[in-house]
Amino acid sequence: MSIPHALSGQPVPVAAYGPQLAEQRTVALFKSDQLEVIRLVLQAGKSMPLHRLAGEVTIQCIEGTLDVGLHGDSTLLQAGELMFLLSDVPHSVTARTHASALVTIVLNN
Repeated sequence: MSIPHALSGQPVPVAAYGPQLAEQRTVALFKSDQLEVIRLVLQAGKSMPLHRLAGEVTIQCIEGTLDVGLHGDSTLLQAGELMFLLSDVPHSVTARTHASALVTIVLNN
């Protein structure tokens, strides 16, 4: 069963999952012509391999810790921190612990 995207003006919960984090999965919260927001969930040790996106990106860590691989190095992103990436920047994301984040992507049409 897919989760419907949020409608304009509709509140969407984005609080930490807490003890239920291990049972959650990544979902797209909404997508418009210019913007997409995803609730990324990664279990400890899981990763998104090196990739690049055509639009600018933010990664806002809600809970847990993430390693964001950039330019051959790794930067730790902790709960309560946000990272901005320019378009076309190759990056990877690996969960050090069970983690969830809001990923915002500016879509270039």
